[in-house]
Amino acid sequence: MSGPLLLGRRRFLAVTGGLGVGLVAGCAAGPGPRTTAVGAGSAAVAELERARRAAGQQAVDVRLAAVTGQVDLGGRAVSTWTYGGELPGPEIRVRRGDLLRVELRNDLPQPTTVHWHGLALRNDMDGVPGLTQPEIAAGAGFGYEFTVPDAGTYWFHPHVGTQLDRGLYAPLIVEDPDEPGGYDEELVVVFDDWLDGTGRDPDRVLADLLAVGMGGMDMGGMAMPRSELLGGDAGDVMYPFFLANGRTAEAARSHRTRPGRRIRLRLINAGGDTAFRVGVPGTPMTITHTDGFPVVPTQAEAVLLGMGERVDSMIDMPDVAVPLIGLAEGKDGITQVLLQPGQGPAPDVTTAAVALAARPATLVNDIPAAESVTLPGREPDVVHDMVLGGPEPGYTWTINGETYDPGRGLPVRAAQRVRLRFENTTTMFHPMHVHGHTFQMRTAAGVGPRKDTAVVLPGQAVEVDFDADNPGQWLTHCHNVYHGEAGMMTVVSYVEQVAVPTTVRPGVPR
Repeated sequence: MSGPLLLGRRRFLAVTGGLGVGLVAGCAAGPGPRTTAVGAGSAAVAELERARRAAGQQAVDVRLAAVTGQVDLGGRAVSTWTYGGELPGPEIRVRRGDLLRVELRNDLPQPTTVHWHGLALRNDMDGVPGLTQPEIAAGAGFGYEFTVPDAGTYWFHPHVGTQLDRGLYAPLIVEDPDEPGGYDEELVVVFDDWLDGTGRDPDRVLADLLAVGMGGMDMGGMAMPRSELLGGDAGDVMYPFFLANGRTAEAARSHRTRPGRRIRLRLINAGGDTAFRVGVPGTPMTITHTDGFPVVPTQAEAVLLGMGERVDSMIDMPDVAVPLIGLAEGKDGITQVLLQPGQGPAPDVTTAAVALAARPATLVNDIPAAESVTLPGREPDVVHDMVLGGPEPGYTWTINGETYDPGRGLPVRAAQRVRLRFENTTTMFHPMHVHGHTFQMRTAAGVGPRKDTAVVLPGQAVEVDFDADNPGQWLTHCHNVYHGEAGMMTVVSYVEQVAVPTTVRPGVPR
C-alpha cells in the first residue's frame, strides 16, 4: 500500500485513536468507576481481527473506483456516480473466512466512504465518517481490509450524505463452503428507486425537504404515497424510475435459463426511500434466508423488502418466460427482470404487476430463524428503548427525541446480551439497521429471524436481541437515507471501565 492509500491509513489511525472519546457513559466527576468508549482504533478491535485470521486464510484483492459518468437505464442515459461506471457496481464474491482487501479510489467531487452493509466486520473498516474513519477526500484513496465473518447476501454503499441514492451500490456475496446447495443456479437482483440525473439529484431533494418539510414538497400534483401493507405513509420522495439490476421495466434485463431449473434468488433493496413487493406471479417462492442468515423454509407468493433488507428464495423455473417483478410499494411503480427459459414472448409487465399486487405479501419479521443460527436463550443484560419520532418542523426525524450526535450513544459492554426496542410513533415505516451485528428478532410466537435491518411499522414496536461480541462504535439508523440524514441515527457504543488513579498526599496513609 502506498501513495494516497498509505496516507489515508495513517490519517485514519491518527484520527480513530481518538474517535469515540466523547462517547463516555456514566463518567463520574469524582472518585469511583468511570467508563470510556471503545473506539475504532482501540486494541480490542485489532485483537478481535487478529483472532479471526486463520493460517492459510485466502486473500481476495479488489480495486474499486468511485466515479462520475453516464449510465443507461434502458433507453435513457443519466449522469450519476457509480462504482466503475456500472449500475449496479461490480459484484464482489468471496467465501466465509476470506481476507477481503479493497483499494478504493475516490474520483468523485465529494468525500466518500464504503460501508459493508450487514457484515459483522472490524469496527475500523465499517465506513462511517467521524465515527469509524475519516472521510476519503476527493482524489484520494483508502484501503479496506478485513476478515469476512459470515456467509450470506450483503452489499456495499457509501455512508456520506445522500450518496447512496445515486448509483453507488453493489452486491457482496459471501459463499459458504459447507452449504448443501440444493439449487441449480443463482440470480442476484438489486432493486432501486431512481431520480439522479433526471433534473433533480438526492442532495437537492434533501435540501428541499429540510427547507420546507413534507407539507411544502411539490409532489407533482400527486397525493403522498400510502400503503396498507406498510401501515401508512409509503415514502417521502416520488421517483420517476424504478430499477432492477440498473434497468427500467420497459428495458428489463433477461436471465437465460431452462425449464425446471431451481434458481436461488438473492434479492437486495438498495433504494433510498422505497420498499419493494417482490415476486414471480403464478410461481411461488420459498424464502430460505433473511439478511444472509437461514430461516425455516417458508413459502410465499411475494415478499416485502424494506430499504437495506435482503432475502434469498428459491423458485422452480416454469416452461414459459415469467417476470420477477418489483412493485414500488404504495408508489405505483414497477420494475422487473425477465426469466427466460427459451424464445417465447415476454409477458405483459402491467398485467403481471396487477396479478402480483392482488396476492398477499410476506413480511419476514415473523419467520423463525433456522435452529443452527438461533441465539441461545438468555435474558438481556441491558435494554435500550429507541423511540422513533418525526417529522418535526423542518423535516427532523429523531430517536428518543434527539437527532444524531456521534458523541452520544447507547452504552453496552462486551459479552452482554443486548435488547433494542424500536417503538415507531410516526406515520411511516422505518427499516432500522444496526451496524456490525446480526440480531435475533423477538416475536409473539418466540424467536424470529436473524437480521441486521428490520422494518418497524407505524404504531408498532419491534424488539431485537444481539450478543455484544464485536467491540467499537456502531451506527444504528433508519435506512431511509433522508430520514437518517435528517437525524434518525444513533450509536451503539461499547464502553469499558477505566482505572481511576489514586492521588496520595504526603503524610496521609493509603
